[in-house]
Amino acid sequence: MFFSTWQDFFQMGGYGFYVWLAYGLSLLCIVALVVQSLLEKRSIMKAISQQQQREKRLQQVQQRGQL
Repeated sequence: MFFSTWQDFFQMGGYGFYVWLAYGLSLLCIVALVVQSLLEKRSIMKAISQQQQREKRLQQVQQRGQL
């Protein structure tokens, strides 16, 4: 499609509002998904770290009991 001015490009032949709204909502969903994924990853990594620390403490207690 060829647009003679930037205004024509943004108006998209009268459908600009719907086109840009669709792009905006898609971008918003993608950003929200990325943010949610990063937060979930952080939460999982924290839980794994806590589990490893718990297991290490249990091993230390068990070793002390055997001595």
